[in-house]
Amino acid sequence: MLTLQLSDFSIEEFLAHYWQKKPVLIRQGFPGFYDLIRPDELAGLACEPQIESRLIYKQDGAWQAESGPFESYGRFGKKDWTLVVQAVDHWSPDVADLVQAFSFIPKWRLDDVMISYATNGGGVGPHIDLYDVFICQGSGRRHWRVGERGDHRQFAAHPALLHTAPFDAIIDAELIAGDILYIPPGFPHDGICLENSMSFSVGFRSKSARDMLSGLADHLIDNELGSALISDAGRPLHTEQGHINRSDMALMKAQMQAVLDDELVMADFVGSFLSKTKCELDLQALEDEITQDDLLDLLQNEGLRRTGGLRCFYLDQTIDQGVCYVDGQRYEFGSSARESVIALCDNDEVDEEMLEGGLQLSGFVAALLEWVNQGYWYAE
Repeated sequence: MLTLQLSDFSIEEFLAHYWQKKPVLIRQGFPGFYDLIRPDELAGLACEPQIESRLIYKQDGAWQAESGPFESYGRFGKKDWTLVVQAVDHWSPDVADLVQAFSFIPKWRLDDVMISYATNGGGVGPHIDLYDVFICQGSGRRHWRVGERGDHRQFAAHPALLHTAPFDAIIDAELIAGDILYIPPGFPHDGICLENSMSFSVGFRSKSARDMLSGLADHLIDNELGSALISDAGRPLHTEQGHINRSDMALMKAQMQAVLDDELVMADFVGSFLSKTKCELDLQALEDEITQDDLLDLLQNEGLRRTGGLRCFYLDQTIDQGVCYVDGQRYEFGSSARESVIALCDNDEVDEEMLEGGLQLSGFVAALLEWVNQGYWYAE
């Protein structure tokens, strides 16, 4: 498993001084780093309709972008183009292992691992991202420039490409295999390949208030919650029919705030909402479903591995009841399953000893058996 090597500062210092604040180049963060997936394997993934991919290039000096799936790449020539594939951690266990190197950031913040293969001169143009990204250089060399956060003019270089105007660089460096470039949201950056190369971008993104409130509304509707009406018995005489006064406005805000203040409602919403996967998972459901005895044998002898990209979480408000949230669904197993639920959510690989308490509970075993048969967890 890859281990992040920080020579100039500790992880605690990184979080205090760089995370969400300023970019930094980490030389040889992964000493001896090699491509976790071959270029031809990445190109093969981009041929699949369920996997999001793009190809970016210039034609007669103008930026172009095409969305996959792609049948072939010969027409793009040998230089000046880039293939970008999203959520490769969902489809490659080796790529999924890369996420563990950044486990000092909680997994609910993880977006995905995006991989790009670029030919000499290739790039996606100068742009600004709204998420944190660790760009891990694989094979080849790439020249990166990063500017200061500020009021940068952005424009559509193509309907699918939002670029930013030229900027002064605060980081101007050539990356080789093992180097890592961390860029927080809002900093313009541009990378150009100096030779055919691969880069592995581990992105972290939070949700907007708009998305959270929209999701909360759906959660309340789906679970028939939040249906209580405003009660205003004893209200004073109202003489202005068209006026929504401060007192009535306060009643409405209090009605909505009561939902936000309900710890259990919010825990179930947040756990379910954040555990939903954005991109499709590579679920390999078992043709010949295993039995409970088979499951226990696997845990004892091999252990189970979580499929790449699967999101499973627990929250302080409900963990004492053995509650976890897996791929958007809530599961409750009781207080005896508490430690097993934590182990299941905190670790990509689990075995019999780690799940000992939960394996004494029929509900936990039944759920785990269903997950394995569906492909959420598997034995290597």
